[in-house]
Amino acid sequence: MTRIYSGSTFEEQIGYARAVVAGDRVLVSGTTGFDYSTMTIPDGVVEQAEQCLRNIEAALAEAGCTLGDVVRVRYLLPDRDDFEPCWPVLRRAFGEVRPAATMMVCGLADPRMRIEIEVDATVAPRR
Repeated sequence: MTRIYSGSTFEEQIGYARAVVAGDRVLVSGTTGFDYSTMTIPDGVVEQAEQCLRNIEAALAEAGCTLGDVVRVRYLLPDRDDFEPCWPVLRRAFGEVRPAATMMVCGLADPRMRIEIEVDATVAPRR
């Protein structure tokens, strides 16, 4: 099993990895719109969704796969009205891939967070 870290202070504070590679599965933790290099987050939900995807892409790349290998995605938002404005961004990322998807309305850990995205992907097993 391989653990992937992004450098987010949350990973150390809470005790988790950005992603875990277990066999042919890559499980990416719920990922928010923080830019982990600066630990800043944009105000807008669309900008946060874009940063979430950049963060996820970086973890997937380290695991040896891409957004094209995603088989499951979960969108978590405190405000259901914020979901539709994100659709064009999400369609660019997953429109060709068409993973199984779920959107849930729930509270997030920080009131600045407007979206969190979690994905599962497949990758060829490492030899």
